[in-house]
Amino acid sequence: MSEISAGAVTYTVQNGKILYLLIKDFHGNYGFPKGHLEDGETLFQAAVREIREEAGIDIALDPSFREDLEYVMPNGIFKTSVYFLGSYEGQTPVRQPEEVEEILLLPFEEALKVLTFDNMKDVLKHAEEYLRESL
Repeated sequence: MSEISAGAVTYTVQNGKILYLLIKDFHGNYGFPKGHLEDGETLFQAAVREIREEAGIDIALDPSFREDLEYVMPNGIFKTSVYFLGSYEGQTPVRQPEEVEEILLLPFEEALKVLTFDNMKDVLKHAEEYLRESL
């Protein structure tokens, strides 16, 4: 059995600094907003919806950035999580209590220390590198 989910490395630029949005799930893990696809949804649509549901913001997705993580969950299910890069401005993320335990907005070095899983840290490193080349 397998599952697929979609989300985004979500960021904003404040005072010339890139800040990344991290969420803490109800298992105590820090990562990026993501979730399951609903019937008929594309990966892009699911990512946008999940960020809106978890952080209360609307993002613009960059179609040139995509990272796929594949792993086996503790229950034995094979999972693929697809991450895009999403930006927002002029909005304040608001934790949706039914979705996430906490929201953080951190610069790269701090976000890297907070992320729970190494594969997420790799995604963040790739996003940071991509942004430094394109901004």
